[in-house]
Amino acid sequence: MTLEHDSDGCVRIAAIDLGTVSSRLSLARLRDGVIVDARKHSVITDMGKDVDATGRFRADAIDRVEDACRTFVQEAEAFGAVATCVTLTSAARDAKNSEDLLCRLRALGLEPQVIPGEVEGRLTFYGVAHDFPGERIAVADPGGGSTEIVVGTYDPAVSSIDVEHVQSLNIGCRRLTDRFFTADPPARDEIDAAAAWSHEQFALYWDTFADRPSRFISVGGTVTTLVSLVYELEPYDSSFVHLHDLSLTEIEEQLQRMSTLTVEEIRHLKGIQPQRAPMMLAGSIIMRELMRAGGYQTLTVSESSLLAGMAATIDEVLQGEKPVVGWTPRLSYRA
Repeated sequence: MTLEHDSDGCVRIAAIDLGTVSSRLSLARLRDGVIVDARKHSVITDMGKDVDATGRFRADAIDRVEDACRTFVQEAEAFGAVATCVTLTSAARDAKNSEDLLCRLRALGLEPQVIPGEVEGRLTFYGVAHDFPGERIAVADPGGGSTEIVVGTYDPAVSSIDVEHVQSLNIGCRRLTDRFFTADPPARDEIDAAAAWSHEQFALYWDTFADRPSRFISVGGTVTTLVSLVYELEPYDSSFVHLHDLSLTEIEEQLQRMSTLTVEEIRHLKGIQPQRAPMMLAGSIIMRELMRAGGYQTLTVSESSLLAGMAATIDEVLQGEKPVVGWTPRLSYRA
């Protein structure tokens, strides 16, 4: 195919990430492997609801994701994206009826891929590490069904990443909510049990390192929402949130604040996306235990998540280059 470029040399791509909680689209323009600008569209589709208990997608969840992707396809076409990539993560890895959803997505002209946790972690690391060239960092992506943690270094001079360790743990805010919480608000022993279960697994990961990176970075809706809650951001300000530091004390304060509130009361807190309210307590527990287990008092929040890594990888494939992350996406192309 002949690769179309804008007048300034940019290529337009679309990246779609279908997560356990959110379905997200990034429409990006790239030049020489660098994202020049991008705009995002995120929808809370709660694809992973009940998957931990039943091992299957609910029919209404499949409908929600299909509807979101139909809109994403229209937006990608209007944007002029020459290629689109679609990935599915934790919930799709767990659900026995994932093919039901994949068939719906193929009918929309997409080429969906259910990616392993290691690939998910590498893509996220690649997206984040562009802001920390040459620095040894730890990157965590706590999602709805799993948490990926990667330690490594990105060297932009030779376009390579040195990943020391990547791990995908089945700990996520939707999974924790479904598995431990029965009351609204949850009872203290339910919160304590969720925290203990998470901490034990995170500690096993961190204990594999004799020398942990000094900088800890996290992505995802939980940490960006926590910053928004701390500073009561209305409207949400991505430029303020990106690369903002968040302390363990601030997370603990928000966790304690939400622990006595019902989901409906959390929904009305200033700075929260209302549809994220049912998973915010569990997400905050995960972040607290992740930091405690790793011995971190502060983390840096990044908005350059898996979608940014996907965008860079799509561009590498379009340019005929070998993908830095070691994974080749299947692409759907503009007709």
